[in-house]
Amino acid sequence: MHPKNAMVEYRLTNWAKMIHERDCSGMSIRTYCENIGIAEHVYYYRLKKVREAACAELSGAQGGTSGISSEMFTEVDFSEPTPSSANILRNHVCFEVSGLRLTAGSEYPIDKLTELMRVASCL
Repeated sequence: MHPKNAMVEYRLTNWAKMIHERDCSGMSIRTYCENIGIAEHVYYYRLKKVREAACAELSGAQGGTSGISSEMFTEVDFSEPTPSSANILRNHVCFEVSGLRLTAGSEYPIDKLTELMRVASCL
């Protein structure tokens, strides 16, 4: 691997960890940035670069084709959980990407969940 590519990958990995840490913290972006001592625009720049890299990786994993593959789609249930289904949601994972909230059952394959998250982050 070329040293420049290794450095870019190293930065992106650290930036992705930072973004994940902020997501898990429950803090607003402003508060998180104040706590770690960076400007908000730096956070958003890093977020943009991580998303671009994820989209590029997804595109490469799909053979670099610009067409839309049917493998990129999955059934999504947009119904609100009812009180009777509240217990069922314990065995689900919920995440929010780009303002889109997604819920998947615990039996959902991790590779498909990863793909779904990558596609959602490109929206």
